[in-house]
Amino acid sequence: MRAAAAGTLDEVEESVSAVLRFPNERVASFTASFGAAKVSEYRLAGTKGDLAVEPAYDYARPLKHRLTIDGEMRERRFAKRDQFAPELLYFSDCVLQNGPPEPGGDEGLADVRVIRALYRSAETGRPVALEPFAKRARPSLEQEIRRPPVDKPEVIFSTKGAVI
Repeated sequence: MRAAAAGTLDEVEESVSAVLRFPNERVASFTASFGAAKVSEYRLAGTKGDLAVEPAYDYARPLKHRLTIDGEMRERRFAKRDQFAPELLYFSDCVLQNGPPEPGGDEGLADVRVIRALYRSAETGRPVALEPFAKRARPSLEQEIRRPPVDKPEVIFSTKGAVI
């Protein structure tokens, strides 16, 4: 993987870009920025087509997927729903039942390993290689918990202008 960072906002990078290379010539590129326009989307592109998701990270609006394969586009909309309540319910049930949560600590450590490698690449200007992370179990639809949608909360401004 290779990363570059630009600018800072207090102690946080304003913008970060990365290129990740995977086995079988697969590549992923990412850019995240606090200094760019508000964009909530991602796109997966392959040899036969692409999948675009917009908005990608919003919990107060419906999601829209546009799947294009061999030039034929299909659009699918997903109703808005509460994504945080099911996560809290699931995690609290794991605590109460003394069960292992998914994702577990090993996956969190794998995420930290990638983030540290991105920082190392940005500092050195060189790619950083990582050994593959072996994921034992994958989530399934049997784990799905649905809750009704919520509205986006009102933003409250303090006297100093900070968003609370």
